[in-house]
Amino acid sequence: MSKRNSQQAKTAARERLRAERERQAKRDKARRQAIVAGSIVAVLAIAGGAGYLVMQSLKPSHWEAAKDKALVAPKNTTGKNNTTVVLGQDSAKKTIIAYEDPRCPVCATFEQAVGPTVEKDLKDGKYKLQYVGATFLDNNLPGEGSRNALSALGAALNVSKDAFASYKEVLYSAKYHPEETDDKFKDDSYLIKIADTVSELKNNKTFQKDVKDGTFDRWAIEMSKNFDDNKYDIQGTPSFVVDGKKITGSDGKNAPMTAEEWNTAVDKALKG
Repeated sequence: MSKRNSQQAKTAARERLRAERERQAKRDKARRQAIVAGSIVAVLAIAGGAGYLVMQSLKPSHWEAAKDKALVAPKNTTGKNNTTVVLGQDSAKKTIIAYEDPRCPVCATFEQAVGPTVEKDLKDGKYKLQYVGATFLDNNLPGEGSRNALSALGAALNVSKDAFASYKEVLYSAKYHPEETDDKFKDDSYLIKIADTVSELKNNKTFQKDVKDGTFDRWAIEMSKNFDDNKYDIQGTPSFVVDGKKITGSDGKNAPMTAEEWNTAVDKALKG
C-alpha cells in the first residue's frame, strides 16, 4: 500500500471514529435528558399522589358528611326531627320506650326469645312501643353497621310500620345477625338480601334505592341522638322504660331476657 493510500485509510478511520463518538455523545445526552425528564415526572407523580392522599385524608368520612346532608325523614314518624317511631294500637294507654342497637348481640337474643311476646302484646293493645335506635357500638368496636342498619330500618319504615317491625325481627334473627365484631351490616347488599325475606320489602326497588343512596343516613344519626341524650341514664341495649322507670328482669338491673320474665316485669310496671 502506498503512503498516500495508507494516509487516506487512517484519515477515514479517524473520521469514522469521530462520527461514532458524536453519535454516542448524542445518544448519551438523549438518555440523560430522558432520565431527568422521567425523574421530574416521577417526582411530580409522587408529589401529586401525596397531595391527593392529603386531600383525601382531609375529606370528611361518609358519616361525617352525612351530618350535613338535608334531613329526609321516613313516613310513619313524628316528633323532633321525625325520630319518634311508635308501634302498636293507638288505643293502648301506656307506651314502653325500647332502646336497641342493630349490632347488639343481646338485642338479638332478646328479639329471638321475647320478640313474639312483644308482637302479641302490641296486637292486643296491651301497650305501645316507642323504638329508639342506638349506634354506640359503631364507636366502641368500631364500624358503621349500626348506623347503616338503622338507615335501612328507616327505609323499611318509609314503606310501612309492619315492614319496619318485620325487618327489625329478621335483622336480629339467628340466621342473619352477625357476631358483634363482624361489621356485616355496613354492606348494603347484605341488608337488601335480608330485606328480601320480608314480603313488603322483597324486590322493593324504592326500598333498595333508599338503602343504596343512604336516603335516611342523616335521619339515623338524628335518631341515635335520642339514645345518646336520653334522660333515664340508659347506658346499654336492650333497655326498656315505662313511666320514667326501667323495666328489669329478676336481677333488678338488666332487661328481662325470657318471655316469662318479660310478662312479670311488664305487668308490674304497667300497674305502677
